[in-house]
Amino acid sequence: MVYLSHLKIHCTDHRDNPFGLQWMMYDNDAPYPESVRKISHIAFRVKDLHEAIRNKKVIIQPNTPSKGVLVAFIEENGIPIELLQIDD
Repeated sequence: MVYLSHLKIHCTDHRDNPFGLQWMMYDNDAPYPESVRKISHIAFRVKDLHEAIRNKKVIIQPNTPSKGVLVAFIEENGIPIELLQIDD
């Protein structure tokens, strides 16, 4: 696992498997909703993040975890969903 101190997350590399799976472990003081910390979530790449979260229950506001990536989390039926807009 790699530690991303600015996010307070340990994570695996999603590129090391054919499905893009990534495991995450959160520091005790990581500022994320309990649902994100405790429930596995799926991530979708979107063309326009702001359009994708319109009228959705946003649980993590849009932010830039790394260069060229804009991410937000919504909640649908109690399940966290990660939405990513990635610059090509």
